[in-house]
Amino acid sequence: MQPSDKALVPFVSVDHMMQLIHRVGLPEMIRRIADAIEDDFRRWESFDKTPRVAAHSPVGVIELMPTANDTQYAFKYVNGHPKNTAEGLQTVTAFGLLADVDTGYPVLLSEMTMLTALRTAAMSALVAKHLAPKGADTMAMIGNGAQAEFQSIAMQTICGITTVRLYDNDPDATRKCATNLTGTGLTVVPCATAEDAIEGAQILTTCTADKQYATILTDNMVGSGVHINAIGGDCPGKTELAEAILHRSSIFVEYPPQTRVEGEIQQLDPDHPVTELWTVFSGAHPGRRDAREITLFDSVGFAIEDFSALRVVHALTVETGLNLPLDLLADPDNPRDLYGMLMRAG
Repeated sequence: MQPSDKALVPFVSVDHMMQLIHRVGLPEMIRRIADAIEDDFRRWESFDKTPRVAAHSPVGVIELMPTANDTQYAFKYVNGHPKNTAEGLQTVTAFGLLADVDTGYPVLLSEMTMLTALRTAAMSALVAKHLAPKGADTMAMIGNGAQAEFQSIAMQTICGITTVRLYDNDPDATRKCATNLTGTGLTVVPCATAEDAIEGAQILTTCTADKQYATILTDNMVGSGVHINAIGGDCPGKTELAEAILHRSSIFVEYPPQTRVEGEIQQLDPDHPVTELWTVFSGAHPGRRDAREITLFDSVGFAIEDFSALRVVHALTVETGLNLPLDLLADPDNPRDLYGMLMRAG
């Protein structure tokens, strides 16, 4: 018995995802995801929102990230295991699903390890577009692992940076990143210390993986007028910034109930004021208010960003046909006769 077309769910494999990115072009793919995120955040109040459901262990975390609006539902499964790198494994892996609210039927199943890197970079650059100082052309990239190149290209594409200054406590990671960014048009400056990396940079991105209360940026390293893109603190007990920096910064977050548990602001009192980014994207909040202000994006990743990325990929699968139809749903001719479908198959 052949499955009906309505029972076949498009599946985007890692190979399909890479083909889609090359078909569209990496900068354009990042731009499309950033545009979709901005559009969806402007419709923030139409979404169901909840902190991600997390299962923590001593070595990492496994999370489910769901959200929905009136027409579509999405979730992402994602892990974060910093110790994996030493074992030859990815720190972060993920897959996700997009479904039709009206029927409950999935319309897309996709890898999201690659896609999460794209949407994280797209979100960072989108926020920097609104918050970084005018004319920013240099970013310090502290932590040169799997996310670093995507962050650099996203900031180049959306914010117009021309120089990226790299630092990692593993020199091999910096060499890897510098080599991968060859030919992108960016001026790449490997640095020996984090202090060297931030010299002359208007955007400071921290992206380290260790699950600990770390101090990647100390208070005296951060001068007035910069934008901090803190993307490494993303679970309880894991931060990157000295607490004093937070008290001098205007802090912007995705979803406070999640960020207060997982982000840099877990170091602060529960009522410390923060600004929700959807109010910036919608124009209800001005974002950066003056040239000397320190703006801080306390990034932990939120489900609406994955929703946005999945709907971009879904549109591309329709446009390109790059997917594998999966026989994922039992869908008998008579919807009340699932048993009969099973017996006929025998």
